[in-house]
Amino acid sequence: MWRLILPLFAAALWWGSLTSLGAWVVPLLFKHLEPTALAGQTAARLFEFQTHASVVCALILLLSARQRAQFAVLGWVLGGMLLALLQQWVVAPRIEARSDMALWHSVGTALWLAQWVCAAVCLWKFARANQAGSDLNPERAS
Repeated sequence: MWRLILPLFAAALWWGSLTSLGAWVVPLLFKHLEPTALAGQTAARLFEFQTHASVVCALILLLSARQRAQFAVLGWVLGGMLLALLQQWVVAPRIEARSDMALWHSVGTALWLAQWVCAAVCLWKFARANQAGSDLNPERAS
């Protein structure tokens, strides 16, 4: 039972935490926290934690997909994990250094959105797999 439920929870946590952080928490920080430099530092720490959560959730999904021989989702999981790491180790240092802020903020937003899509696809595929009885390829499950 846990083999079916754990990856679904991991996918939901990954997608939900990205959604809440990017759509609500960070915008509210910049709206209500003064000065904006403090809001930016706080957002950077939150996104750093989000990277750790994303990697843990993605590792759970990788192990689950591998154990269940469900390879249709691996590209989405690996892509989302790579996007999270790129955001943390490439984009975030440039934003924190205030180097070409508009460019790097746009790149960071694009990486967050792409990771959100990867997490959403993983959630959808694992939900469909649980519904279909553990096959991550809905065409084969019919």
